[in-house]
Amino acid sequence: MPPPSPFGNGDGQHTRLKVQARASRTIRRHFVRALRRIAILGAADLAVLEVAGYAIQWLRSASWAPAALVEFFPVGFMGGWGAHAAIIVGLVFAGAYASQERWAAPSLVLRGVAFGTAVALWQSLDSRGLAWTGLHWAVVTAGLSIALTASRTALQRLVLRFLTMTHSGERVILVGDPSRPEGAYAARAVMEWQGIHSLGWLSEQVDVDDYLGHPSTVWEVLHETRTDTVVLCDTLTPEIFHTVVEAAAVAGCKVLSVRTRATMLATQPRPMRDRRLKLMELTFPAGRAGQAVLKRTFDFLASTVLLLLLAPLFLVVALLIKLDSPGPVFFIQERVGKAGRVFRMMKFRTMRVGADEEKARMAHLNQTGDSRLFKIPNDPRVTRMGGFLRRWSLDELPQLMNVWLGRMSLVGPRPFFESDLAAYDDHHFIRLAVKPGVTGLWQIRGRSSIVDFEEVVELDSEYVERWSFALDMQILFMTLPAVLRRTGAY
Repeated sequence: MPPPSPFGNGDGQHTRLKVQARASRTIRRHFVRALRRIAILGAADLAVLEVAGYAIQWLRSASWAPAALVEFFPVGFMGGWGAHAAIIVGLVFAGAYASQERWAAPSLVLRGVAFGTAVALWQSLDSRGLAWTGLHWAVVTAGLSIALTASRTALQRLVLRFLTMTHSGERVILVGDPSRPEGAYAARAVMEWQGIHSLGWLSEQVDVDDYLGHPSTVWEVLHETRTDTVVLCDTLTPEIFHTVVEAAAVAGCKVLSVRTRATMLATQPRPMRDRRLKLMELTFPAGRAGQAVLKRTFDFLASTVLLLLLAPLFLVVALLIKLDSPGPVFFIQERVGKAGRVFRMMKFRTMRVGADEEKARMAHLNQTGDSRLFKIPNDPRVTRMGGFLRRWSLDELPQLMNVWLGRMSLVGPRPFFESDLAAYDDHHFIRLAVKPGVTGLWQIRGRSSIVDFEEVVELDSEYVERWSFALDMQILFMTLPAVLRRTGAY
């Protein structure tokens, strides 16, 4: 049995939901830091390029300037915003804005400047020829690379001093055994990063400095600390690895591993390079702020268009429901969304009024045997119009309003009931890491024909871990054929 965490264990379900609820703020902190870094660095780079342009023109206009220098640097040479933009784009593609740890890496700056300068001087090939253009490219690339590297080095030191003074750096938890050479080496390398604030160790060894708890208590530690990043500094057992990575990723933390083959959970690992370490980022794609903004933007625009286009169909369906059976047009039910937040989900009513009150009496007909998947073939509570709507999944269309309001997404795990949370095991909570969806892997791979809740969770986990915009598009395009096949639709 693992030793207790200094933070205590508390209510596991409550702790997991609290951790997930704070994930958005953690992701936002990473996003704001990245934007701030790019903005500061971009402004500094533009200032250096502008000063360099003025310096060149000042040199050529000096009374002592030789004729060769005036000829070599014509009026306006590399001084326009077009040339500046080309170099900035080159730096972006070279990765010179990607990591604060490599701001001043000469190799990245050189590659970016070389590319940008080549683009800026491309038109000179026709007017000046290859030799003249090549010489200019070499001189400008060398000069600007030196100037940008020097300014970035100075800026990096200023930022580090500011973060140290204000204690506003990245809050990091280390995982592993600091007494092992591998763990100790990785920890020393991590602590050399810019503005790092170590919170301590999650370790199976109790007698370590800054001990936070056993790795199995990761949920409790994340609940009590405002952790930004979790670094796996050592070889971990598969069970501990899975627990730590899942908890940290669901919490919105950046997850890094020094074991480049440690990809058992994240299916889209991203390699990262440090001066001393080879790292693999295991953060879920769905947990990255930029991806979340893209997904929400698409959801809002697509749901707006679909609601406008389908408005006539909504009116027709509403009229038919009213003519078929007494009761309201819409069925509104509380469901659990991201981080356990309860929201009111809308569907077209497909059952007679009072069907929910009959659920307990009809539990013996539930073909899954699991209250979390309540499915009754030929359910007597379903109205004639309701059966038609269910067969063609038209009853789901009002959920587009939930998508438009931001409570759901077009693609994601299916929302379940709040009462089901009491029966959740640890690995079930991953499905609450993203917004629930109108469609998803469950729908295109069988819908109600899948009667095992663990299989549903496995599909939802696969979606969370594999998420990409392309996967969402794939699921959306496969939803219509799945609806037309009507497999498991009842």
